[in-house]
Amino acid sequence: MNFVLKKLGTLLLTLLILSFVAYAAFEMVGDPVNLILGTNASPEDVAALRESLGLNKPLLVRYLRWLTGFISGDLGSSYIYRIPVSSMIGEKLGVTIFLTLMGFGLTLLFSIPLGVYGARREGSWADRLLTVVNQIVMAVPAFFVAILLMVLFGVALRLFTPGSFVPFEESPGAFLLYMIFPALSIAVPRTAMTAKMLRSSILGEMQQDYVRTAYSRGHNRQTALKAHAFKNALLPVISFMASTMAEMLAGCIVIEQIFSIPGIGRLLMVSISNRDIPVVEAIVMILAVWVMVVHFLGEVAGEMLDPRRRA
Repeated sequence: MNFVLKKLGTLLLTLLILSFVAYAAFEMVGDPVNLILGTNASPEDVAALRESLGLNKPLLVRYLRWLTGFISGDLGSSYIYRIPVSSMIGEKLGVTIFLTLMGFGLTLLFSIPLGVYGARREGSWADRLLTVVNQIVMAVPAFFVAILLMVLFGVALRLFTPGSFVPFEESPGAFLLYMIFPALSIAVPRTAMTAKMLRSSILGEMQQDYVRTAYSRGHNRQTALKAHAFKNALLPVISFMASTMAEMLAGCIVIEQIFSIPGIGRLLMVSISNRDIPVVEAIVMILAVWVMVVHFLGEVAGEMLDPRRRA
């Protein structure tokens, strides 16, 4: 419990510092009044708008008001569209989260069998081949994988039409078919990393005394790996998988641009171009909260599942 409370305190303090730094940095980008009214606005109009937006208040006061609103779900209003930021993000967030979870699921689906297989066949030609392929795939960035998948399956094989995103409400089947390829783009590099880490973790556990004890009781290598080493080998992988899920959401920003997916990644890029600061601040903080909370849960889960902590 002390571990959880300590980690939780660190998480909250880090988010508080990060939120202030991010808010202050974006507030210094430029005066939104000039963006909204233009450079030819009268001094009276400028003063009135600054007051209505609260920009005549000190930075710390504006930050505390923004932070209180963020915690309560009030993310302010867009400078460009004059609508609540929460409604703009709410329309896009579901697609991005679905893409993240789909990519994470594919990573688990492929990496665990590959990691276990490599550990079981250590030193074989198949294991060496997987190791070489893993090294190559890990060096390939997700955006390049996305381009390859788009060219192969979209342009050459015509399994989907690049840039023609289909909402789930319109056609669930077409939506899933379209989303599988960006999800694979995110999953492929992380699958290679996770499989390599799991293989190394299993092989490390196979050298431990408790596995040698299992051998002395008549277990063969496969049984000892499955019944003993695998479960303990998963512990360090849990934290890594947490970082994988956290980074996948951030990775969606680039992938959504390539596949023209209307998620928060595209919204963030458009808002940056338009200098729509309230939208950018909200998305950046949502990404930061997601990354840090997922890391926190991964560390806590790994700590709680560690049999040495329960002993």
